[in-house]
Amino acid sequence: MSLKILDTCVNCDVCEPACPNKAISLGEEFYVIDPDLCTECVGHHDEPQCVVVCPVECIITDPENIESIEQLDLKYQHLMAKESAA
Repeated sequence: MSLKILDTCVNCDVCEPACPNKAISLGEEFYVIDPDLCTECVGHHDEPQCVVVCPVECIITDPENIESIEQLDLKYQHLMAKESAA
């Protein structure tokens, strides 16, 4: 499951640096999460750090990008392999 930032985001800038995969960036109006990079912090932390730091609780599971823990772990492994090859 990738996460999604709702349009209730207040652009407080705390989620972007909390993301270990650099999946969060500023969109046209508010922050967005790249589902190809989001592992919900699997491989890094026990819980999604963006959710932990978000003061307005506007980050939810993206119903359009449902993934199992195993799929998130495989994505994490792939991202780490790309990072170490770079």
